[in-house]
Amino acid sequence: MRFQDDYVKRIVIVEDNKELREAYTLILGSLTDYAVTNAYNDCETCIKHLGKDCPHLIIMDLNLPGMNGIAGIVKIKKLEPRTNILVVTINDDSENVFDALCAGAIGYMTKDAIHDELIPAVERIFRGSAPMSAKIATMIVKSFHLNPKSPLTDRETAVLRKLAEGKTYDYIAQELHVTRDTVKTHIRHIYEKLQVDNKSEAVIKARKYNFV
Repeated sequence: MRFQDDYVKRIVIVEDNKELREAYTLILGSLTDYAVTNAYNDCETCIKHLGKDCPHLIIMDLNLPGMNGIAGIVKIKKLEPRTNILVVTINDDSENVFDALCAGAIGYMTKDAIHDELIPAVERIFRGSAPMSAKIATMIVKSFHLNPKSPLTDRETAVLRKLAEGKTYDYIAQELHVTRDTVKTHIRHIYEKLQVDNKSEAVIKARKYNFV
């Protein structure tokens, strides 16, 4: 695929929510510098039409039917390394953030404020920057200050962070897209590794040693 040297930047949207696809298209299509060449419900269709769409930028959700967004990013970057990919999703846990960025995404935005942040984020990408929602940027900065000797896995850290925020087991399961039993298993492992007996002790010890 070759990019034409034209003025208008071509954007493709991959989002399974029809209302959001239309909203993104309307927002970006109102600007003369950008053209939304296509909007798809899934990664597979986007990948199939890469050669026709020739996008400079793909705006992609992570929770998609069929191939998930992270797998889609990996595939697209292998086929077209020059294509920028901006993740726009409800997922704000560290595992999804770092998996997406490691896969090749140029930026990561959450949907809670995207209507106000979408145009500035796209503009920053085309100026060579890597846009992040404030919440995501804070998470990334904090990750550099985590204790590298933490006995917890990334997923256990994410679960414990949610516990420290006062979230319920059901809420954590929904946020991390796992079952309630899986959350309970992670928590049992956290207690064993930290040698504690309850949530309060786990949170106190994790904060003391900078595990979260």
